[in-house]
Formats: sequence, structure tokens, C-alpha cells
Amino acid sequence: MTSQQHSDHTTGPRSPHHAADGRSPFAGRPLDGLVVLALEQMAALPFATQLMGRLGARVIKVEHPVDGESGRQSQPSITDPQGRTVGATFLRSNLGKDSVGIDLKSAAGRRLVLELASHADVIAENFKPGTLDRLGLGPKVLADANPSAVLVSVSGFGSNPASPYRTRPAYASIVEGMSGIYEFKRHGDEPLHVNPVGALGDISAGLFAVIGVLAALRQRDVTGEGQHVDVAMLDSVLAMTDVVTNFASLGQASEPDPAPYVLSSFRTADGSLVIQLVREHQFARLAELIGYPEWVGDPRFAERTGWGEHLDDVIRPALEAWAAGLTREEAAVALADAGVVAGSALTPTEVLTDPHVAARNMLVAMDRPDGVDAPVLTPGNPVKLSRVPEQPERRVPWVGEHTGDVLVELLGLTVGQLDALVTDGVISGGS
Repeated sequence: MTSQQHSDHTTGPRSPHHAADGRSPFAGRPLDGLVVLALEQMAALPFATQLMGRLGARVIKVEHPVDGESGRQSQPSITDPQGRTVGATFLRSNLGKDSVGIDLKSAAGRRLVLELASHADVIAENFKPGTLDRLGLGPKVLADANPSAVLVSVSGFGSNPASPYRTRPAYASIVEGMSGIYEFKRHGDEPLHVNPVGALGDISAGLFAVIGVLAALRQRDVTGEGQHVDVAMLDSVLAMTDVVTNFASLGQASEPDPAPYVLSSFRTADGSLVIQLVREHQFARLAELIGYPEWVGDPRFAERTGWGEHLDDVIRPALEAWAAGLTREEAAVALADAGVVAGSALTPTEVLTDPHVAARNMLVAMDRPDGVDAPVLTPGNPVKLSRVPEQPERRVPWVGEHTGDVLVELLGLTVGQLDALVTDGVISGGS
């Protein structure tokens, strides 16, 4: 019944930071020794617990014993050694976790979860509010099982009954729309640009969840008591898009048009360059660099609003004429040397070979078990600690891969007890 590790060594020149198989302990990380019990799915909370794992915590992920969590069914996907789908949503946020397959709808499965909760420092869940209560695993029950554990809940609108949206399901795009940022960025009657940066609503909620957990753990060090960290995705996006509410309170309900700055892309010999000018000295340096020093005294540019008003008829043609014989990188270097903030607009495939990405270990390469040579690449850990060397990372787990190991190690179950639970469909039968 013990889980069986598959060979998943990672190679390839794209990333010096590889996910390695095996479960040797990582010494010296800030959260070493902490156990996180994760009742999670999809993106927001899995991102948070993966980050806690990268900081040293052991993350025990509870999933459906047959199909796993819903993120496994996303597309694009790979297949695991048993031919089951492992989708991109799952691949991005589950490195290094132990997967325990337990049926939460069975009484025996719920008892196992409560027993595991008694061994956890952090209990993390992102079900719609009320779902775990109906299963008999609500916040009070979990807190009673382990009063010293920190419980963190991530949902679309939080656990407070005062919110009229509390019981609604949510994805990132829904809370992003409700934050006002889509309408704020709309120009004229153009369609709303939905999900412009991937899962802002998910990742922001995950980050705030980690901050809340770390704060609650610090307080537990003093009081010995756990508490409930309640993170709403909508709250998180409101914080990330603070310009929306702040500007609205100042009478500006949409993005200024014309903008009192230059923020746009420009063509070069091999693609586009992004430039942002927000101060007069930056505008003066740009004008000097591209051969139009007279712009500094031009009444059209006396105010910052003039930069936006004349972006397309004056500034863009001049800047693109200057950059026509330069690559993006050559133009970006020249602009940076002149004190102008600019950078290349990279294509997705160019990001994979970018020297900064490699230098910062910002890609994790995981070998595929389905016969495809090219590894799966996911973002690395952006949190760099001066006293904590970066460590190899384990691949994502297959469904229920660690069920036997975890239940034997933490709960002391025997092989006979495990076999009985497998026969009853309560737990996974192994990978």
C-alpha cells in the first residue's frame, strides 16, 4: 500500500532549477517541520500551499481517491503513468506535495481527515462557504479537532454572512470583473478584456492567504492558539487593483484618456517595445535620445496630458522611426542608459530562454511520464532568501500517490486497515 515513486528527473538547458523525484528532507528552510493539510482544488489555494511548501512546509493534499481534484481535468494536459489526465492548472501549483486520496462524502473518510487535522499546523480549504459544514468538516469542527492549528479559507467572497455574495461560486475572471478593473480599463465601446493577465484573482488570493497564515503562525508562537484566516478573492483583487477605487473616489471612474503619461508599445526591427514615461525628466531624455530635443520647449508638451494627446500623431512616429533599425533589446538598452524605463515585449516562447529567467531560477522543469521528451515548465519560486539556498523540487503527485505512506506514518494504520479502506472505496488504492 505504500506509494511508489516514478522516475521524474528533470533535464534540459532551459532551466537550472529542476524538479527532482525523491523525498529527502530540505534543511534550513523557514517553514521546515510545519505540516499543511490542504483540502483544495483548482488554483488559488493550491498556489498558496505550494508556496508554503517551497518555504519548507510539508503539504498533504487531500483529493478525491479516483479522479483527484478538479484542476487535474483542465487543458492543456499530460497523462500520468496510469493514463489519467493531469491538466495545466494542476501542474502549475502542486509541485512537491503529498497526494492522499480520501472520499470526503464517506463517514470513514471524514474521520481520517479529522485525524490528519490533529497532526497539522495549518489546515487549508477553498470550498465554497457552507460546503464543508454540510460534510461535517466546517471551521468549528476542524478547530475543535486541533485548536492550535491555523485554518485558512480561500473563497470567492469570504466566510462572513454579511456579504450578499458569500454563497456564490467564483473564478478569477468573475471577481476581477466585480473589482471594477475591466470597466476602468475599457476604452469607448470596445468589448471588455476579460482575464487579461491569467489568474490575477487566484494568485492574489493565494499570496494574501500565505501572508495571513504566516501572521497567524507568528501569533500562535506567542499565544499557543490557532485562528481562522479568511481570504476572499474579491477582496484580494480590490487590493491589487487599488487604482480603481482610489481614482473613483477622486472623481476619475475610468482610466484617464488621454493619459497624463506615456504608456504604450512601439515597433522595433524585431518586435515591440514597452515604454512608460511618468515624469518630465524622462520625457526630456527620450526626446534628446531620439533626436527631438525641441519637444522640451514645445507648448504641445508643456503639460503631461499633452504626451497622451500627441502620442499617436507625434511621439509614436518619431520613436518608431528611431527604433526601426534597432532590435528590441538594443532599443531597451539605449533607453535605459538614457534613464527611460523600457523593456521588450517578449513572446511566450522567448520567455522560456530569457537570461534573467534562467539567472533567477524562475523555471522548474518536470519530466513527462507519457513519452514526450520536452519537459513541462512552470514558474519557479519568486521568493529568494539570502540564507536559504534554493533546493530541487519534487514533481507534482499522481492521484493518491502518497495515501498509504501518510496514513501509516501519521495515523499508524496497518496494511490490513488500509486494504479495508481501499475495498470500501474510502481511500485510493495507490498510484
